[in-house]
Amino acid sequence: MKLYLSRIASPLGEIPLVTDEQEQVRALDFPEYQSRLQRLLREHYGKYELIEAPAPASIAAALRRYFEGDLTALNHIVTATAGSDLQRQVWDALRRLPVGRTMSYGELARSLGFQDPRAAIDVGAANGANPIAIIVPCHRVIASNGELKGYAGGVHRKRWLLEHEGAITKAAAPVEALRLPGF
Repeated sequence: MKLYLSRIASPLGEIPLVTDEQEQVRALDFPEYQSRLQRLLREHYGKYELIEAPAPASIAAALRRYFEGDLTALNHIVTATAGSDLQRQVWDALRRLPVGRTMSYGELARSLGFQDPRAAIDVGAANGANPIAIIVPCHRVIASNGELKGYAGGVHRKRWLLEHEGAITKAAAPVEALRLPGF
């Protein structure tokens, strides 16, 4: 499989973007997580060839508009992921979670039809295995008590994204003290 790696400038640092030959997003991560990105690509696609290339213009433009304040600009980016059935279910549900809203891991599990409270653990693991940050908005999932936890890109980025999207207000308090409204 041929995959194309480009880098997109953003307020969160230069973001590595991986697309395929059909210009579908396969991965998007943060620069200091290159080894995580490589691991996820291996887990999802086995053997692949990663070729440096410019970002597809439509994807780069949508990401730029999002960071400039057009919070729905990412809605039409086409993504493609491998992963288990549960992972793909969770990632599809995340794409439907509206900008400016948050949801707990338990709420996400219940929205997918799971009644067992322990399902939140499996849903959280699937959320954490998301290879496409920001576009598949795993940052919108928070702890049931409202704390910002569990973001592979770092809690500081999760806070920035939620502030940018209007889900939380800019806080002077430390991340651990934030309490957010649920879905």
